[in-house]
Amino acid sequence: MVFNTGAALLDAIVLAVVSKEPEGTYGYKITQDVRQVIDLSESTLYPVLRRLQKDDCLEVYDRECAGRNRRYYKVTSRGWAQLRLYESEWRSYSEKVTSLFEGKKS
Repeated sequence: MVFNTGAALLDAIVLAVVSKEPEGTYGYKITQDVRQVIDLSESTLYPVLRRLQKDDCLEVYDRECAGRNRRYYKVTSRGWAQLRLYESEWRSYSEKVTSLFEGKKS
């Protein structure tokens, strides 16, 4: 993609992906799901997950899987509020850009 993906958009995409799983989801699956939308490396994803955890938007817990612990991420109530804000802002932003590209006046 030729457009840069800023921190807020990365946060929004990660929260949206994690929110699809009521019990939470793990890092590798998050990476795969995010890659459906944007090109993202794991080295980029994990700082985003840590930032969202630090901001109380994600909670983290471990679960055993095939004899090993797997770290899961789940959206918190603060994370849901932030996701709703991101969705609202995204809709407004994307409508304005689409109108501009289509030559419509706002």
